[in-house]
Amino acid sequence: MIKAKGYAALSKDTPVQAFTFERRSPGPSDVVIEIQYCGVCHSDLHQVKDEWGHSIFPMVPGHEIVGKVVDIGSHVKRFKKGDSAGVGCMVDSCGHCQSCESNLEQFCFNGMSGTYNSLEQDKKTPTQGGYSNFIVVTEKFCLNISPKLDLKSTAPLLCAGITTYSPLRHWNVTKGHRVAVVGLGGLGHMAVKFAASFGAHVAVITTSANKKEDALRLGAKDVIISKDPAEMKKHAGSFDFILDTVAADHDLNALLALLKVDGKMVLVGAPDKPAAVSAFALIGGRKTLAGSLIGGIKETQEMLDYCADHNITSDVEMIPMNEINTAYTRMVKGDVKYRFVIDMKTL
Repeated sequence: MIKAKGYAALSKDTPVQAFTFERRSPGPSDVVIEIQYCGVCHSDLHQVKDEWGHSIFPMVPGHEIVGKVVDIGSHVKRFKKGDSAGVGCMVDSCGHCQSCESNLEQFCFNGMSGTYNSLEQDKKTPTQGGYSNFIVVTEKFCLNISPKLDLKSTAPLLCAGITTYSPLRHWNVTKGHRVAVVGLGGLGHMAVKFAASFGAHVAVITTSANKKEDALRLGAKDVIISKDPAEMKKHAGSFDFILDTVAADHDLNALLALLKVDGKMVLVGAPDKPAAVSAFALIGGRKTLAGSLIGGIKETQEMLDYCADHNITSDVEMIPMNEINTAYTRMVKGDVKYRFVIDMKTL
């Protein structure tokens, strides 16, 4: 075992604080990454506060991890010491179920191992995340990062990036499509960048009129203020695809009314309370309401390579490790453009 240091939540009622713990000794198929930057996802806050239930404490959050390879096992082929590498929301899966064999490890029938607040495949050992100085991960779940990408702005791609890229690709969003992105936060700003880069006509649906300038800068052509009934009515039946990134309670039926016949709305935000959906909001236009969870390792690597080729990264605000609790408070208020990233040198 190897001694590690980081920041952890010791319970749902305590702030995230300095913590020492153990990582496994690297095996022949493992990569050891010295973590340089770790993004702060809203799901970090949901889980340290046990808002989704079943949280495992003590918990070292963080699943938007980038850094430098400092050691490799004897069987590792894709990495060498000194390479830039990343770890996203998963660190393992069973490897032999239908989902895993289809490069959809996030849907592993036997339960994928999340980067934190989860269990290793032995179903006994808790995983710990990227608010720490290093991580040990099997090569299969380690991602190559192009030297063309700025590391600190790349960290959020490992969750916010793949969470929005995957559904846009799966539902074949492309040139000529009218796409609405609900919410302009960590996920939403990446959705706008990707959808615009794919050639779609993009609108942002937001409660905040002051986000219009940023939405247009990021690639949107229209901004719809959801609190304005007249604006919502004007855009009824006008979108092929809606990507809903909002993690707070909101009216899905009002959004479904904006879809064309056969339109699709995909949820990637995860509010802590179930949403009420009227059957009539769906059957009136043969509409589809679906969900999407990150992406498999193959698709995540595809996304990182696409970003390197098209100069796409996240808009970030850097913070030191000891300001994480303040960052959580600001994140709840929407006071970040658009993703906090921890500089792990400050650990």
